[in-house]
Amino acid sequence: MAKQKASPPGAVRRRLGGAGASAVGWALRVATSIVAWTLLLHLFTFLGIPRPPLPIARPSCLGGRSNSTAAEALVAASEAARRAPPALPPRRLYKSNGYLLVSCNGGLNQMRAAICDMVTVARYLNLTMVIPELDKQSFWADPSDFGDIFDVNHFIDSLRDEVKIVKELPQKFSEKVPLSMQPISWSSEKYYLRQILPLVRKHKVVRFSKTDSRLANNGLPLKLQKLRCYVNYNALRFTPSIEALGNKMVSILRRTGSFIVLHLRYEMDMLAFSGCTHGCSDEETEELTRMRYAYPWWKEKEIDSEKKRLEGLCPLTPGETTLVLKALGFPRDTRIYIASGEIYGGETRLAVLKTEFPNIVRKEMLLSDDELRPFQKHSTQMAALDYLVSVASDVFIPSNYGNMAKVVEGHRRFTGFHKTIQLDRKKLVELIDLFEDQELSWEEFSVAVKELHMGRMSQPTRRRVIPGQPKEEGYFYANPHECLGPARKRMERLKHIEI
Repeated sequence: MAKQKASPPGAVRRRLGGAGASAVGWALRVATSIVAWTLLLHLFTFLGIPRPPLPIARPSCLGGRSNSTAAEALVAASEAARRAPPALPPRRLYKSNGYLLVSCNGGLNQMRAAICDMVTVARYLNLTMVIPELDKQSFWADPSDFGDIFDVNHFIDSLRDEVKIVKELPQKFSEKVPLSMQPISWSSEKYYLRQILPLVRKHKVVRFSKTDSRLANNGLPLKLQKLRCYVNYNALRFTPSIEALGNKMVSILRRTGSFIVLHLRYEMDMLAFSGCTHGCSDEETEELTRMRYAYPWWKEKEIDSEKKRLEGLCPLTPGETTLVLKALGFPRDTRIYIASGEIYGGETRLAVLKTEFPNIVRKEMLLSDDELRPFQKHSTQMAALDYLVSVASDVFIPSNYGNMAKVVEGHRRFTGFHKTIQLDRKKLVELIDLFEDQELSWEEFSVAVKELHMGRMSQPTRRRVIPGQPKEEGYFYANPHECLGPARKRMERLKHIEI
């Protein structure tokens, strides 16, 4: 056998060096691909665009392993990117004109809309906003703070490219008494620019003691309207514990198919505030009246209940609601989730509804006592659970067109124009009275109810604009039509608002 010629040491080093360089180069290419793919996934997450499918490794005709190895690395990188927290938007840098404190008033959804408005005002005026204070003085006396209901860090981080939000005032302002005021209701952005901004610049810290309906529904620049939507549908996320329980209830309800949510606003505070006592006993009417007079900030005291009912300004009673559901054609076995607090009159008042629709559930029937215990005596947190189920339902039916009914309706429009039946209470009570007086047969009553609501199912429409009467206009959060295009889930973020 011929003796193999030994390679010179230099040649060996060159071959080894070449192979090493090749390996290093290959490793660099794989590492670069992994980094690029990870950054791309973060970019798609930030923009709200669905992630592209992973490249699938194809068998190499050469039988090598380089393709499959690279694919495995990409899969591992994508999995790591999926588990990693989403990339934060870049922080917006601006010279703050001062600090804005806000004290929200009302229930969950009144405060929710107000927070969206106040973030928009802070962004427009280049202010630093302090995490809002929630109402603890209302009828419910709920001690919950912002962080008990909403995810504070997500709220701050998701808006960092719009407005600076801090958890508390800096120490140097802690002893300063802020200027406290109530902005004029239904104001345009020009009011805040001309009247409020000079006050903030002068006092450095301003507190809005009331925040409900302080920004106009219509006539605002498109960018401001879209920011209101972004805050509402992206930045205001409930705490993980609330989200988890809400999702659990929706999952349980889905196991048996479709379900509807009936927002039965027949609670003591609503009846006392509105003066609506139709169907109540004399003792109940006296109790509700005493309660109305006990709250000095409820300005209307002498109320003609029947007149108000005929004007369509009262919530439907559980009995009236039962007739309407039957007339609309809902079958007896319809799965109904009741979203509400404690019904005035208790089980007795719900008896007719349960007789006609026995498949009725509430939070207390879907969750254990241990699961609900942390939320009890916190009406706003309980309302947040109802909110999540209401937004996810197949049909949402409010018996009164209050703040929750409006805000949930708008959210359902935003997520795909899901059906919300807007009951025409004024026409309905007329029909109900005619039916109960036997002036209409059941067939005539049912046909009339169905025809009445054919155009009241949350079909796409424009908000009602009434110049000079902002309170009577269509409510922005019930129908934010500026945000309801095909690309609503990839809503254009605001980048520049000039003052």
